[in-house]
Amino acid sequence: MTDRTTLLTVRRLAKRYGDAEVLAEVDFDLRPGEILGIIGPNGAGKTTLMECLAGLLPADSGEVRVRGEPLPPARRREAMFYLPDGIAPWSDQAVWRVTGLFRKLHGFDPAREAVVVGRLELSPVLGKRVAELSKGYRRRLLLALALLTPQPILILDEPFDGFDLRQTLHVMDLLREVARERALILSIHQLKDAERICDRLLLLNAGRRLGFGTLADLAAQAGAAHADLEEVFLGLT
Repeated sequence: MTDRTTLLTVRRLAKRYGDAEVLAEVDFDLRPGEILGIIGPNGAGKTTLMECLAGLLPADSGEVRVRGEPLPPARRREAMFYLPDGIAPWSDQAVWRVTGLFRKLHGFDPAREAVVVGRLELSPVLGKRVAELSKGYRRRLLLALALLTPQPILILDEPFDGFDLRQTLHVMDLLREVARERALILSIHQLKDAERICDRLLLLNAGRRLGFGTLADLAAQAGAAHADLEEVFLGLT
């Protein structure tokens, strides 16, 4: 990262369902070229946070700014592309039709589509229907669609789910390249994966921010200066 100017600023984002507080005035920011990881135990509010950020779920209060300007929910898609977990878009269509649709929708030339397809190793399944894909190939397709969008902020839910270690490392290398031009927010369940790829981390538990910063920042907060992310996670939660 070379540009340290703030791209995204989130302040006091809150969400309740009846008496249940799902997000408790969460604050964080995102820098250009940064990979930010959202981590936390099940039920921590990670998905709710991403849906509120993307404007898919109305927050009860809080402010979202992009490059210093307020961005209301109706305009979030201008700056953010959110890729949820566990979806299979256009399941009756062939993979090549789906990637081609996204490429045309966002006005990219076929060469860019070919590069994305090649980097994610989708060529063997281009003729298959989305419904026929394995979990790993479906995940590759979803990542390809995210990379065929122009928004400066990508929000990806569990981007490494369905990959083995070698495949995960390959996708991490690709996402690091993407982050040279865009900023990424990743919700990651596997803490080792988060430690490998994230520049900074947002730790949630029961909708509350327990920590935010680099691994060294969180380790200092946990009182364990040389701890790995798993030890920090246990120490703060």
